[in-house]
Amino acid sequence: MLDQPADRFRRAICHSVGNGVDAALWPLLFFLFLLVSQSAPAEPTPKEAWVDAERIATADARPGDWVSYGRTYDEQRYSPLSQINRSNVSKLGLAFSYATGTKRGLEATPLVADGTLYTTGAWSRVYAIDAVTGKERWRFDPQVPGAAARNACCDVVNRGVALWKGRVYVGTIDGRLIALDAKTGKPVWETLTVDPSKPYTITGAPRVVKDKVIIGNGGADLGVRGYFSAYDAATGELVWRFYTVPASKEGPHENPALELAAETWPADARWETGLGGTAWDAFAYDAELDLLYAGVGNSSLRERSMRSPGGGDNLFLTAILAVRPDTGELVWYYQTTPGEAWDYTATQHIMLLDLEIEGKERKVLVQAPKNGFFYVLDRATGELLAADPYVDVSWATHVDLKTGRPVERPEADWSEQERFVVPGHLGGHNWHPMAYSPRTGLVYIPSMNTGVPYNPDKNFTFIPGAFNTGEDMAPIADRIQNGLKNIPVCSPTHITAWDPVKNRQAWRVVHESAVPAGLLATGGDLIFQGTGETFAAYDAENGRRLWQVNTGVGVIAAPITYAIDGIQYVAIMAGIGGSHGGDQAEFDYVNEGQLLVFKLGGKAKMPMPPKQPPKVMQAPPAKASEAVVRQGRDLYTRFCRQCHGLAVEGSGLFPDLRYSSRAVHESWNDIVLGGTRQSGGMASFADQLTIEQSDAIHAYVIERAHAADGWLEAIIRAAGGLTCVPINWVAD
Repeated sequence: MLDQPADRFRRAICHSVGNGVDAALWPLLFFLFLLVSQSAPAEPTPKEAWVDAERIATADARPGDWVSYGRTYDEQRYSPLSQINRSNVSKLGLAFSYATGTKRGLEATPLVADGTLYTTGAWSRVYAIDAVTGKERWRFDPQVPGAAARNACCDVVNRGVALWKGRVYVGTIDGRLIALDAKTGKPVWETLTVDPSKPYTITGAPRVVKDKVIIGNGGADLGVRGYFSAYDAATGELVWRFYTVPASKEGPHENPALELAAETWPADARWETGLGGTAWDAFAYDAELDLLYAGVGNSSLRERSMRSPGGGDNLFLTAILAVRPDTGELVWYYQTTPGEAWDYTATQHIMLLDLEIEGKERKVLVQAPKNGFFYVLDRATGELLAADPYVDVSWATHVDLKTGRPVERPEADWSEQERFVVPGHLGGHNWHPMAYSPRTGLVYIPSMNTGVPYNPDKNFTFIPGAFNTGEDMAPIADRIQNGLKNIPVCSPTHITAWDPVKNRQAWRVVHESAVPAGLLATGGDLIFQGTGETFAAYDAENGRRLWQVNTGVGVIAAPITYAIDGIQYVAIMAGIGGSHGGDQAEFDYVNEGQLLVFKLGGKAKMPMPPKQPPKVMQAPPAKASEAVVRQGRDLYTRFCRQCHGLAVEGSGLFPDLRYSSRAVHESWNDIVLGGTRQSGGMASFADQLTIEQSDAIHAYVIERAHAADGWLEAIIRAAGGLTCVPINWVAD
């Protein structure tokens, strides 16, 4: 127990009496004793968001909380709350909403502690909200420069905060880690975790383990060297850093693990690209084994014959790492896709389960990474126990359980010619969190069947800060504008209920939306997920949809549930964006971000956003030569398509340049080179493009604008805004 003022005063009185204080003073001392005893609590006053290891480890003793990203260190995203269940979920209604004031992607998992809900929005802004009334308690804007958006491959998103001992921790899109006072939102400390001269970003939620804040970063596609770090939670000082790829063949290497990794890279690897391997999302922690698990991402240069001539596994790309949280020492690793070439990150959700496998209790780690296989590993040793496809897979026939390695199909090698590969770069499962229910024994995966053509860029040159994947997207852009059957593939997304013991699919719910969303499982035998512009609840045993509500804007984040004063709530961040929302959807409504919180019998009105304004083509006449337009197409696909869409077919999250205003066309170079709109995220590209190149891109955009009302656009509109085709429409 903490030393309280009343306790100290009692001891002083006893000390005074014991030392012969005049008895006449005793009544006064007794009166003061009563006064202090009543005014000072006998027990310490709870501190705002006082979350520590014990509180996370004993989360089931306080099921109304949600104090860590996955609720508990095992990241199962299961809540035992059952007030909302299969019998009454149809009575769920909106309790309150909170407007974030942003129009970009919202991917955060809210946290709830001591009556306050903490969440993040676009541009790494943090919000503290009364979890019952929805009233704002404070908000914090880290003032991320708009120019930082250029380094974000997939929107200026943020997946949430961490809580620890009265502080709120957030990573920012420009690479800072900030500690805030949980009660006031005032900064306590701030540290820069990246080299600001490199295109690093932070989009993931921090985790706190043993008083250390764990954070990674993104930027592999643009050419950086990956790592994740541990910072002292009290001071912000760096404790250790684990680089996921070596800086050179010969070293010196930062730790012994990189000596092992360097053996899997040739001396003539493309070291100038940074090699990639960013750890931008997945972490989990086993307190009993004292192991921190981290997922590692893709290579910078995807085309592996250019990246790593002569082959090699290229450790630790696409690997799951187990390290000691005190030191960062590597204990074991498992690589899901050796020598990867398809952007098959292993940064997807890592979950820890205790399962009975073949009559034996096993402590396992499970993951459904992008490559389409569901992995079950012994989390103490890294031993592979199972690896089975949870979606369509064409790049490998199977994973050999004896060697632990996939058996690749030669048809998936795109180093010499274009190849259509499944899954595509969006993966069979992306960042959207899974969920697990101990009541059903099933893992619920926000899955999808995707495939894309990979085309090698024979003239690839490394350009710092540009997309450096080694792909030539221009021929694919040509096919988009020349015929419906060649539009890039998307597939309806799913909820895949996976049995991790039998290693097979139990059931699947197929959605119409091409944009997936995170999941939540509850003790009410429900799973919750957003799809398109809706939010729904499903029966955890069979996937039957039991409830649905129109949210007005798209949902991609994962929900949570919490309880206060005997009332259970379900909360979700609504606002589409990210890697999928930017190019896999078309918006009917303005993307006004909201926190939506539901309860049984909720009567609040859903905040429906206004419709998108009509599209009007205002481009000047197309006068450029075919050669200039083709040059502009090549430059556009390298520098612009990630935000504004392949073949200049934008979703609306970022401006659809085919429908730019006359003012935009008249000030094109001021925007592209002068940075006049960088406050909104459109940074200057003057360091990478000349005036002539900017003009060529403009010529290509104008050409595409005049083609926008052609027969293909009419077919797409007739199909309900189709911007990609289901995988089964594509010929072999």
